[in-house]
Amino acid sequence: MAQFEIIMPKLGESIEEATITKWFIKAGDKVKDDDILLEIATDKVDSEIPSPVSGTVIKIMHQQDETVPVGSIIAIIDTSGGDFHPEKQEEISGKAPEIAVEKPVEISSSDTSDDSVLQKVAGRYYSPLVRKIAREENISLTELEKIPGSGLNGRLQKNDILKYIEQRDKGVQGQTVTAASRPSSDKPKVTVSINPEDEIIPMDRMRKLIAEHMVMSKRVSAHVTNMLETDVTNIVMWRNRIKEEFYNREKEKITYLPVFLESVISALKDYPKINASVDGDNIILRKNINLGIAVALASGNLIVPVIKNADQLSLLGLIKALNKVGNDARNNKLSPDDISGGTFTISNFGTFRNVMGTPIINQPQVAVLGIGIVEKKPAVIETPTGDVIAIRHKMFLSLTYDHRIIDGAYGGAFLRKLADYMEAFDSSRTI
Repeated sequence: MAQFEIIMPKLGESIEEATITKWFIKAGDKVKDDDILLEIATDKVDSEIPSPVSGTVIKIMHQQDETVPVGSIIAIIDTSGGDFHPEKQEEISGKAPEIAVEKPVEISSSDTSDDSVLQKVAGRYYSPLVRKIAREENISLTELEKIPGSGLNGRLQKNDILKYIEQRDKGVQGQTVTAASRPSSDKPKVTVSINPEDEIIPMDRMRKLIAEHMVMSKRVSAHVTNMLETDVTNIVMWRNRIKEEFYNREKEKITYLPVFLESVISALKDYPKINASVDGDNIILRKNINLGIAVALASGNLIVPVIKNADQLSLLGLIKALNKVGNDARNNKLSPDDISGGTFTISNFGTFRNVMGTPIINQPQVAVLGIGIVEKKPAVIETPTGDVIAIRHKMFLSLTYDHRIIDGAYGGAFLRKLADYMEAFDSSRTI
């Protein structure tokens, strides 16, 4: 019998494990090459894992909600074309078939901070995801045992514990929730007054991860922001002139952003310390320019896909790459590799018709650029016959940088150089 082992794939740099959120197959199912086997979640993105081979599933090694290290075997597929027979499982695995029997484990501790304590208790299995939520919400083992489970054999699932938390919090409506009203944890607490008419919405997994990442960044980096206004009239006139012909030829829409990215790349080459990271007392100047583009999702969350080696792309290449990552992000088609490895991030506040913003640095980067809306404004223009007031297209740029390694003079010089590149754009350019 030819066996193919499905392993937990490498999910991008610094990712060591992933949680299985859903299986689409079971032992005995026949699968084809590229059929979706399972869905996994990391602390960065959710992904569907396709089958690399055709055959029959003979064993599932890890169950839903289990957190599995990268490189671990998660399933075995028979590629010989034979049928799977459960009674032959012993021959396949070298031991009797494994049946998910949830045996109670005697414990005496009520501390939810120890995963081993929460692994199995009172005849119920608690998945890593449920255990993590319990720890974060300071739910004791005694409290956990009382929550009804909707899974197999009363198993407690994620939705069960989230529903319990929501109901528990509603139980304190009209009261003041303080740090002393719940068991202590290492997370800071603030006093929150909840009124009967208030609505409590639990954060979803992605929102919690975003919150943790943003707070961590503010703790790690000394944030400083510089701003300036730049004239992008040449860029606006150029886009208006070529956008229709470009779409008819390439079937791609063109926005201002690819041109802005081209200018960003030029400025980063002039000021390499902006395209860097900090490692202890060392400054790492990144050789590659990998641009992260903040994309707002329909769910209200935010994700930052990365255009790798953007400095090696032409303007046409930047247009196509930008459209692709934007569409993939909104259609939930990003892979873990698509959101890793960024060296500098751009957040386009102009998309929401905002004038400017002060974004938070996306660690381990040291700077992030905010781009505001392009607006028509009266401006004083120097001419050979004197100054005149004319209508120009202008926008604000804001650079937030890590003051540990970037001083105001350097950050300000980068921002000014970026604006100079934008203002010097050749409006007669062809593409």
